[in-house]
Amino acid sequence: MASITIRNLDDEVKTHLRVRAASNGRSMEEEARLILRDAVGRKPSSRNLASIIRSHFGPTDGVDLELPPREPAREPPSWE
Repeated sequence: MASITIRNLDDEVKTHLRVRAASNGRSMEEEARLILRDAVGRKPSSRNLASIIRSHFGPTDGVDLELPPREPAREPPSWE
């Protein structure tokens, strides 16, 4: 097994880690290992923002709107 040293850790972060470890009945070292294992072990989601939006607002959840007929474009303004 490998080991690491974390330098310049804020006192507040260390305190929160100690409290979290104590509330879970673990040592600070074990709590840090579990946090790192969880953070690194996550696989990136294969879903991107577009697929998430489509799943919420796709054809089954969308609204069918009647499109108005197209009209010819108006004449551009004259600057004369």
